[in-house]
Amino acid sequence: MAELRAYCFLDRLQPQFAAYLGANARGYIPIPGVAAILVEIAPGVLINNLTNVAVKAANVQPGLMVVERHFGVLEFHSNAQEEVKHAGSAMLKSMGLTEEDRLKPKILSSEIIHKVNAYHAQMVNVSRLASMLLPGQDLYILEVVPAAYIALAANEAEKNSPVTLVDCRTFGAVGRLYLGGKTSDVQRGAEAAEAAVRNLKGREA
Repeated sequence: MAELRAYCFLDRLQPQFAAYLGANARGYIPIPGVAAILVEIAPGVLINNLTNVAVKAANVQPGLMVVERHFGVLEFHSNAQEEVKHAGSAMLKSMGLTEEDRLKPKILSSEIIHKVNAYHAQMVNVSRLASMLLPGQDLYILEVVPAAYIALAANEAEKNSPVTLVDCRTFGAVGRLYLGGKTSDVQRGAEAAEAAVRNLKGREA
């Protein structure tokens, strides 16, 4: 039986987060404004069954499907929120679970580094998956488990503040988010990201 590790509804993809998904996923590319759901389950291979259920239940497009040994992650989206919600409900029903059966996210670490040094910025940029971090900007780093919930943190941070999305890792052992920008913008983005994660309900790990 599959374990529902994460179930995350995004009402409206923000421009940077949508661009990040489109640039790094190998499925159907999302555009800003669409609704999406990210699901993480264990064992990973069962994500294929959920993908089958989702795309047959509603008019949704899968953008990301990752099959790892332990975890499987699926992202799908649509212009219509109701289509996304219907596909999500069909997946949950196929598992015999509800949204409340997901794991409650946990913030592992959160920090803001002020006025990043130029060499530090270059080191971050070497492996980043989104935009460049510039010298002198503040850098916010957030780590969350299960990893898929970092998508909600990234999207809500961008929705509430003009931050720069530098990096976002939505699958693996830990979800990780890097944001850059002015001190006030980074602080506001960090607050929005952490509030979104903390407000999700679920079962304790």
